[in-house]
Amino acid sequence: MTSVPTVLLLSGSLRAHSTNTAVLRTAQAVTPAGLHTVLSDDLGALPHFNPDDDHDPLPPAVAAFRARLRAADALLFCTPEYAGGLPGAFKNLLDWTVGGGETYGRPAAWINVSGVAAPTGGEDAHAALRKVLGYTGVRVVEAACRRLPLARQDVGADGLIASPEVRAHLQAALLTLAAHA
Repeated sequence: MTSVPTVLLLSGSLRAHSTNTAVLRTAQAVTPAGLHTVLSDDLGALPHFNPDDDHDPLPPAVAAFRARLRAADALLFCTPEYAGGLPGAFKNLLDWTVGGGETYGRPAAWINVSGVAAPTGGEDAHAALRKVLGYTGVRVVEAACRRLPLARQDVGADGLIASPEVRAHLQAALLTLAAHA
């Protein structure tokens, strides 16, 4: 019996009506049969990273986050860019992945939703994300990475993106990640 691959969805935004989180909620809503997705809610719960605290027993929020990482077969990120880099809370989440080894060898990709008005289109954040993921041993699956410029008004009242084109891209990204899991 083959197990169903699980993709952990990780948003880099704490914003209540984040376009990045809406994309991941939409990915979860359109997850193809034979695949399971879990939307991480760890971002705001993690304590500030301190290497002195990166040992057993871990802070409870870190232990729970690392358990979700261990249970995942692949990772899908969607993060905004702030001041030319990764948002602080998201960088903190990533810092907690460095010492644990749970992401080593995991296939990962990201969805870039920066609007056309963004100065770099989110490229600086994704370059920083690529660099950090390199330290954690993640395998970036380029074929699953997508650039889907969206605006807040693209998110419906239900918190999802209705565009069939966006939904098709999200399904394709998930299937590509699953194929590498």
